[in-house]
Amino acid sequence: MPMDPLVSRARALWQELAAEPGAAFGTPGRPAVLVAPDSALAPPSWVGVVAVGDAALITAPTDRAADSVRSALTGLTTAALTDPATVARLLPVADTLGPAALGYLAPAALRPAGRTGALVTCLSPEHAALRALLAEAGPSDAGESGLADVTSPVFVVRRGTEVLAAAGYEHWPRDTAHLCVLTAPDARGRGLARQAAHAATCLLYTSLMAR
Repeated sequence: MPMDPLVSRARALWQELAAEPGAAFGTPGRPAVLVAPDSALAPPSWVGVVAVGDAALITAPTDRAADSVRSALTGLTTAALTDPATVARLLPVADTLGPAALGYLAPAALRPAGRTGALVTCLSPEHAALRALLAEAGPSDAGESGLADVTSPVFVVRRGTEVLAAAGYEHWPRDTAHLCVLTAPDARGRGLARQAAHAATCLLYTSLMAR
């Protein structure tokens, strides 16, 4: 059966981020395990796992780590490979980060939402009000949002000088962008992040369609 073009594009992105020539996804039950110390799939010296569809790609910093991972994780389902509890039972894991679930959307399918009610303004990524939002959210939520790494302007909903919600995107390889959204803890559940993300998505849509 032909592979979905969006799945194919998502896998090609992660193969490039693996930073190892010839990187490729494995097959169900047999993830590809590569020695790639410069991989962007995980922090330096960590093992990184990414699953797209029914196959996974794993990068390890050393040959020894790759051998251990290959021996312990071959045969697992794709879902189990990204379950920290399952992996920790099979390998001597010191710490875990994630899992994070990413959705993928092709540029041709990207459509701006209708008009929204909240006033959205634009700030530079280095603005002090954004640093205050990241500090208020705490390291876990701030890190998961990815907002500190955006390369676009940041669209925000504010109350006075305080940023309640923010959204921007980070340029990734292969004409891909990672949309990043964060809301202040006491402002959640009010749809404010959707307002900020709408503005960021409009800019992203225009940028991608112009290429």
